[in-house]
Amino acid sequence: MKTNIQRRHSRIRAKVKGTPERPRLAVYKSNRYLEAQVVDDTVGKTLFSAKMDDAVKLGEAVAKGAKAKGITKVVFDRGGFRYTGSIAVLADAARKGGLEF
Repeated sequence: MKTNIQRRHSRIRAKVKGTPERPRLAVYKSNRYLEAQVVDDTVGKTLFSAKMDDAVKLGEAVAKGAKAKGITKVVFDRGGFRYTGSIAVLADAARKGGLEF
């Protein structure tokens, strides 16, 4: 039996694909931490990842790490989580750090 988050994530992943030019920024939220990965789905490779308990710091770190790899545009994958709270804060911080999505 799938949870609501798993069901939403399946729908999102059917539409969102990361490419070398525009990789996917995948976000996962646990009770304690937020995790973010920049993934190229064509080869199945994680280009950058980070894990923190502060959404603002994580968003800034992801933007900085992605820009260091030459990535400025990404596709945002909220991972089945609703776009409120820490997910929205992380996305805003990544945008403020220079990522476009």
